[in-house]
Amino acid sequence: MNQRVNITLPEETLGLIDRVAEKGDRSRFIDMAIKYYVDAISKAKLKRLLKEGAIARAERDLRMAEEWFTLGVRGMAKRVKSFIRMEL
Repeated sequence: MNQRVNITLPEETLGLIDRVAEKGDRSRFIDMAIKYYVDAISKAKLKRLLKEGAIARAERDLRMAEEWFTLGVRGMAKRVKSFIRMEL
């Protein structure tokens, strides 16, 4: 359902709208522009939050990766030793 609103825009902005929107189609153009803008802002905010979170957890994640790598190397060494014993 559409609702009528009364907004005030600078003449320059209205001129820009009239250049790209077809005659009588300002409302649809403004609707699309607002949705596009909100979507872009939401994506930028999400990207910023993800980056901040990754930076905040970087040291912890590095420590965890190093611990798991060490465990993996130890496990691999045990498997290699077992394999060598089986071959002998």
